[in-house]
Amino acid sequence: MQTFDYRTEKRTYSADLHNSVFKPNNRIKKLIDRRDWLAKNHKKDIYCDNAEFLIYHWSGKAETFAAATGEQAADEDERINIGDHTARIDGGGPFPFADQMPSKVKGYEPTVTNWAEDYAFFLRHSEAEVHPYEQIVGEFHWQLDEARYYKYPQSHAELGLKARALGAGGFSLAHCCPDLSIGLKLGWGGLLEKVRTSRNKHESFGNEKSATYLSASEQIVLAVIDFVQRHAEKAAQLAEYETDPERKTSYEIVAQNCSNIVCDPPGTYHEALQWIMLYMVVERINGHGNGYGRFDQLLMPFYEKDKTAGRINRERARELLGEWYLKYGPHLSYGGRKEDGSDATSEMSWIGLEAYDMVGGYNQFGVQWHADMDPAFFNYACDVVGRHGCGVPALLNSDVMVASQLRTGFNEAHALNTSYSGCQWYCIPGREYQDQDVNCIVLISPMQRTIDRAIDQNIRDWDAFWTLYCEEVDQTAEALVAFKNEAYKYHASLWPEMITSLVSHGPIEKGRDVTDFDAVDYNYPSVNILGVPNVADSMYALKTAVFEQKRFTLKQVRDACASDWTGENEEIMRQVLLNLPKFGNDEDNVDAMAVQVSEQIRETMESKRCIKGGHFRVSLFQYQGHTVAGPYLGATPDGRKRSEPLAHGMNPMHKRNRKGMTATANSFCKLDFAKYQGGSFQVELHPSYFPEENNRGELVEQFARTFFKKGGVQINLNIFDLEDLKKAYEHPEDEKYDDIVVKVTGYSAHFTKMDRQFQKEFIERANYESLQ
Repeated sequence: MQTFDYRTEKRTYSADLHNSVFKPNNRIKKLIDRRDWLAKNHKKDIYCDNAEFLIYHWSGKAETFAAATGEQAADEDERINIGDHTARIDGGGPFPFADQMPSKVKGYEPTVTNWAEDYAFFLRHSEAEVHPYEQIVGEFHWQLDEARYYKYPQSHAELGLKARALGAGGFSLAHCCPDLSIGLKLGWGGLLEKVRTSRNKHESFGNEKSATYLSASEQIVLAVIDFVQRHAEKAAQLAEYETDPERKTSYEIVAQNCSNIVCDPPGTYHEALQWIMLYMVVERINGHGNGYGRFDQLLMPFYEKDKTAGRINRERARELLGEWYLKYGPHLSYGGRKEDGSDATSEMSWIGLEAYDMVGGYNQFGVQWHADMDPAFFNYACDVVGRHGCGVPALLNSDVMVASQLRTGFNEAHALNTSYSGCQWYCIPGREYQDQDVNCIVLISPMQRTIDRAIDQNIRDWDAFWTLYCEEVDQTAEALVAFKNEAYKYHASLWPEMITSLVSHGPIEKGRDVTDFDAVDYNYPSVNILGVPNVADSMYALKTAVFEQKRFTLKQVRDACASDWTGENEEIMRQVLLNLPKFGNDEDNVDAMAVQVSEQIRETMESKRCIKGGHFRVSLFQYQGHTVAGPYLGATPDGRKRSEPLAHGMNPMHKRNRKGMTATANSFCKLDFAKYQGGSFQVELHPSYFPEENNRGELVEQFARTFFKKGGVQINLNIFDLEDLKKAYEHPEDEKYDDIVVKVTGYSAHFTKMDRQFQKEFIERANYESLQ
C-alpha cells in the first residue's frame, strides 16, 4: 500500500480549526453549498410523531418512525424535529399519488404481494432527479409508510399498551446492515436472475409461500431497474440541452454511469459509489435507515482495479467519495480487522477519512480501532475528530464489538466482519436482523413500582427491596417479549423489507424475507435501556439514606417525588439525596451500584427468548427519549426534578460528574461492554481543553487509546464552547450560529435546526475543560 503521512504536509493550525490539507474543487464547493442550504432551510429534517414515541419507541397514536403513516397521520403540534441527517429532501406536502396506490384503489391486504404492488407503484412514481454539477445522483422526498397503511393487528396494540404501562416498547422496521458486496457483484440484473432462479426452484418443490414472496421480489427489482434507467435518461436529456461545459460533462458522466449499472454490476469505483447511492435511496424509501457496512472493504477492489488501469487517482477517488458524503452520510465504518484477525486498514480507509476532512459537516461514519491498527491511520482519525469537533468520525473499539458478538454466539469469521451500523449499534452485514435500536425498557418504571410495593409490604431490608426490584424488572421484560413476539408473527407479511433481503445471505435462497423466521443466521433482538444512571443513583440513595442511615422512609421519598420536591422539608431531603455519591466520579460504591443495575437488566433480558430463536441483548443507550421523558416519569429519588431530562445512555446525569473526564471515563469502564450491545461515551469538550501549542489529534488519541484499553466501546466527541451554544439557543435567528454541528447522541445535526428542547438538554451537559 502506498502510504500517506498527512502530518508531513499539514501546516500549523490556522484560525480555522477545520483546516484540512484537502481542499474541495469548485464543483464540490457548489455541492457543499447545496447541502448546507438544504440543511439550514429544514429540507433534510427528520421528525418523530410525538414525545411518547421517543421514550418508548412506540405509542398508541403511531407505530412508525415516519412523519406520517398513511391513514395514521401525526398531529403537527406533536411532531418533534430531531435533526437534519437524512438523504430525504422535504418535498412539501404528502406523496402526490397516494390516492392512486394499488392498495387504495384495489384494497389493502397485509400480504407480500399487496405490499410489493404498492412499493413498485411508489418507486415508479418517484421522480428521478439530477441536479447541476452532480456526478453522483439519487435522493427521495417521501417514504412508503406515508402512503401505505401500516398497522399491526389489535392484539399487537393491546400488548403494546400493556408493555408501555410497565415501561417498555418498540417497533420493527429496518435497522440492520445489508451486505452490499452481494449487489456490487451481481448488479440489478444479476439479482433479478437470482430471484427468478430461486422462485423456479421453489415452484418445482411446490413451495407456494416462497414462490409468492419471490414473485413479489421480482416486481421490486424491476421497479428499481426502471428507477435507475430513468436517472440515466434524465441525465442524458439534461446533457443534450446543456450549454455550460462543466454542467454538461457532469450530466454526461451521470448518464453513462447510470446506464452502465441499470442491469450490469458496477465495473468502476465511480459506478460502485453510484450503485450504492441508488440502492440506499430505494431501501431508505421503505423505512428508517440501516447501516451500510465496512466501506473500505467494499470499495477497495474497485479502487485498486481503476488505479491499475489508470482510470483514477487518489485525488479523484477522494473527490467522488466526498460528493457521496454530501448526498447522504449514513452509518458505515472504516478499519477493523480482516477475517484472519490482521489489520484491515487500507488506502481506501485513508481516502474515506480524507474525503470527510475535505467536505466536513454532519456525517455518521465510524472508525473501528483495534490494538493492531496502523497507528498513523488512527492518529489521523483522531486529528479529524479534534479539528472538526462534531463527533465525526465516531471512534469505536472493534475488539470489544467482536468480543460482544462472539459472547452472543456468532461465528468467529462472521464476528470479525462486524461493522458499526447505527448510533451505538453494530451488525454483521447481511447475516442478522436484530431490531437494533428500536426497542426500549424505561428502567425508571419498574423502580417506581418497586417503591410502591415495598411501602405496601413494609419492607425495611435492602436485600428484600432489591428482590422486589428484580421481580418488577422481570415483569417489564416479559411484557416487552410478549409485545415483540406478537409483532414478529406478522412483520414479514405486513411490512417486508425486500430491498434489504436482496443483499442478505439467505432470504432469496430460502424465499423468505429478511424479517422472517430462519431467513438469516442470527436473530438476537436488541433492547435499549433508558435511565440506568438515574436508577443507579436513585437506588444508591435509597440504600444509603433509607435502608442504612434511616434518615427518611420510603414513603417520605415517594411522596416527595410525587410532589416534585415542593416544600421546604422536601427540598432539604432532595439536597441530602443529591449530595450523596453519584455515578461518574470514579467512586467505587455508587459505581458498583451502576454495574449491579446494568448487569441485572442484562441477565434478565438474556434469559428471554424471542420466537425467532435468539435471546434479547441489552444496549446501554437510548436514542433521544432521555430528553423528553422527565414530565412523563416524574421526579426520581436521585434528586432529579420532573422538569429535568434523564441521563443520556450510560453517561452520568447532567452536571453530576464533577471530578473531570478521567473520573467519568473510569466509572464508565467499570462495566464490561463485551457483555452489551453498545454503550457510547458522550464527551462535550471545551476548546480550552486543547492548549494552542498542542496538536488536538494527539490529545484525542491519547484519551481514546486509554479508554479503549480499559474496555470502552465507543466515543462520541464534541468540541464547543458552551457559551456559544447558549447564545445560539437564545438567538436562533442569528445566522452566525447556523453552521454549528454537534454529535447529538449517535448522529450529527445542525444545533439550531433541532427541536428547542433538544438544544436545551444539550447545553445542560457537562462541558469538560480538562482531564482533571
